[in-house]
Amino acid sequence: MIDLHTHSLFSDGALMPSEHVRRVEVLGYEAIAITDHADDSNIGTLIPNLLRVAKALNACNKTRLIVGVELTHVPPSHIAELTAESRRLGAQIVVVHGETPVEPVAPGTNRAALEAGVDLLAHPGFITLDEARLAAEQGVLLELSSRGGHSLTNGHVAKMARAAGALLSVDSDAHEPEDFLSAAMAERVALGAGLSMEEYQQVRENMRAVAARAAAI
Repeated sequence: MIDLHTHSLFSDGALMPSEHVRRVEVLGYEAIAITDHADDSNIGTLIPNLLRVAKALNACNKTRLIVGVELTHVPPSHIAELTAESRRLGAQIVVVHGETPVEPVAPGTNRAALEAGVDLLAHPGFITLDEARLAAEQGVLLELSSRGGHSLTNGHVAKMARAAGALLSVDSDAHEPEDFLSAAMAERVALGAGLSMEEYQQVRENMRAVAARAAAI
């Protein structure tokens, strides 16, 4: 199991990174990304703090902690700049909080994230076919989410990704311990979005490739 989108108490999650990693290690995870919410106000401290924690935890845990960030409600015109800054600070994976149907995300956020070449566009809502094609060109993963209202458009996201040849991920967007996905639940999220078992196996490979690339940074 790999999860590329979760939150610790560095933003609005419930767990310290050490407990976060321990809980998924017990579930048999290969890797997990902590991608706390960020904008200009906290990005300069968030990433260095998590890098320090990850260095200690990765020296003694089986589950690899990937240092990430989720740019959240950032004006579309600032996304490229903050993506570059995130990478400069050492983020191994950059996620953007996409245009979910249950939050007032600024229109244009999806496209700005894709143009910036982020790693993962989280819960992209009613993403257009043109945007999905851009995701395919840029190699950006489009997320199928297990989280509450964000999951409402999973079927649409899967349909657009299939039509465009875009890559998908299945993530928890975990904030609480009970949010972490078991292997069986992750499979249900994928199949519930309309993927075949073969397509879901490809999703797992997509996620493994991104995690391996991130860990090598």
